[in-house]
Amino acid sequence: MSDDPSIFTPSQLVPPEAPLAMPAQDFGRQFHDTSAPASGEGDQPDVALWRILAFSPAMAATVALAWVMQGWFAADGTTLLEWVLLTLIAFNFFWITFTVSTVLLGLYSLSRTRPTPQRGPRRSMRVALLVPVYNEVPWYVLGNARSMLEELRAIGGAHQYEMFILSDTRDPEIAAQEEESVQALRAELPEGITLYYRRREKNTARKVGNIHDWVTRWGGDYEAMLVLDADSLMTGRAIVRLTDALSRDPAAGLIQSFPQLIGAQSVFGRMQQFANGVYGLALAEGLARWTGHEGNYWGHNAIIRTRAFAACAGLPELPTLTGGTSIIMSHDFVEAGLLRRAGWRVRFLPRIRGSYEETPATLIDHIQRDRRWCQGNLQHLRILSATGFHAMSRFHLAHGAIGYLMAPVWFALLVIWAVIGREDGGSVITYFSEKNPLRPNWPDMSEPRHVAVIILIYAMLLAPKILSVAALPLTGRRISDYGGVGQFLLSMLTEILLAILYAPILMVQQMIAVLRTLFGLQKGWSPQAREGGHYSLATLFKCHALETVSGVALWIGIASGLVSLWLAPIALSLVLAVPLSALSSLRLPRGWMGTAEVLNEPRINRAARHYRGLLRQNLKGPDAPVQAAE
Repeated sequence: MSDDPSIFTPSQLVPPEAPLAMPAQDFGRQFHDTSAPASGEGDQPDVALWRILAFSPAMAATVALAWVMQGWFAADGTTLLEWVLLTLIAFNFFWITFTVSTVLLGLYSLSRTRPTPQRGPRRSMRVALLVPVYNEVPWYVLGNARSMLEELRAIGGAHQYEMFILSDTRDPEIAAQEEESVQALRAELPEGITLYYRRREKNTARKVGNIHDWVTRWGGDYEAMLVLDADSLMTGRAIVRLTDALSRDPAAGLIQSFPQLIGAQSVFGRMQQFANGVYGLALAEGLARWTGHEGNYWGHNAIIRTRAFAACAGLPELPTLTGGTSIIMSHDFVEAGLLRRAGWRVRFLPRIRGSYEETPATLIDHIQRDRRWCQGNLQHLRILSATGFHAMSRFHLAHGAIGYLMAPVWFALLVIWAVIGREDGGSVITYFSEKNPLRPNWPDMSEPRHVAVIILIYAMLLAPKILSVAALPLTGRRISDYGGVGQFLLSMLTEILLAILYAPILMVQQMIAVLRTLFGLQKGWSPQAREGGHYSLATLFKCHALETVSGVALWIGIASGLVSLWLAPIALSLVLAVPLSALSSLRLPRGWMGTAEVLNEPRINRAARHYRGLLRQNLKGPDAPVQAAE
């Protein structure tokens, strides 16, 4: 995978090379790294109980619901189509209740345990901070980089940190700005701060190849690497705490932090940020409990033991149906599985605060990113049978794919529900008329017991949010951090309403993403649009055509008396997909759906914003407004 970038990168911008071999792994063979200290299930005696508590309630609730609903169908014998409907409902209900049980575990864990100082001997480590970039805004990336480096210098301590900007940029103008920005920044950095820059000649294997190139050329000099995204921002304290955790646990190969969203100003971005900052803390705590040493990797804001990664996580290319090969696009889940297979722990420490990332600003930007993620996550289904993977690693791979496969399942349920029609004889197709002796015995969705099941499902969807709010005081947060009770309740109600409105649209778009992947229409892995923007009406209609048509069809069915009124909220969301998508890009006032990080901006974010402005002025000239750096 390695390329020679010497014609692009001046030698003074990179250190002397320290090669480290990184062979590609074989998914068909067992592998154990002899350098990995013994770390089996016996090292985490409580994890089995946590897993039972996470999975058993979800399974029991799903079986109970399926049993009750099968009883409704069984009056005249259960048909094949009724079994399909029952299976789809049970499949979805399990994942809904699994989320609830995970949040409950998080709430219990937060109530019973308090953060404790890390114990054990701490060794000094030399750590490389890696920032892979691809056609990013240079002053934005380097503004973040400078703020992190200066915080680390101010903190000091036993560890040594050096940062690498690893460029895969193809645009010559952006590449020239990158190098100019790095040169200018290096000249301004105080003594004790080290910043390197490397640009590859070819972006072979994209981010996987970018990290592989660094490992095989410089990895031998660094005991650990902390991988960041172009929009990542971590406080110096968070970086040091991750490093300390890795230093004190010689069996850990990777430790993932919990990145919280920051910097959102649009309606859609603020909605995502509020959900992450309020509801995500209890969910993350529960996740950390039942994953144990078989945690996952999200590709950034995580520290990795370099030699373990090189020895165990080299990715092969996968054969395709056409006889060619393809790189593994969503590499992070697979790398975590390979590290655990080889005997290294993969841990998740959600209580380390100060780890941040950004989120797409608009619905369309989110959809574009989601299509890339869908392509990579569905690819994981081909790795489930890999030899030696831990059961939890396989679950992570399957869970990522199922998250997208649930969208066509939900859509199928929507179609079946619409086709069922009304119990008084109204129906979309003549097959379901009362005169047809083969008509399935669909449940009457107007009966109180059936309405109760619908309400139960909606309640289970809402329960994680309510439970997470109850857990907030246990995380060290207060309602006053979110602007007080009134402002918090307004923000929460707004987020819930928007989540309900956007959910059907996202369901349709994820189904489209699955179909695009299955039919080979999703090509490439283009960079994420960081700032988003306003899209033309034509673009909005083109993107949301299927939702709009589906919504209109549902309303026609409702108006004709052929479709249940229970589908009216979904029909409303779908028919309003275009205006809702336009709404997603509007900027919100500071306090509306504002998290603690919005109302009390972290110092490192203020510093990063300041340095972005300075770097932009250096590149664009003294007349460039500093505020435009945002």
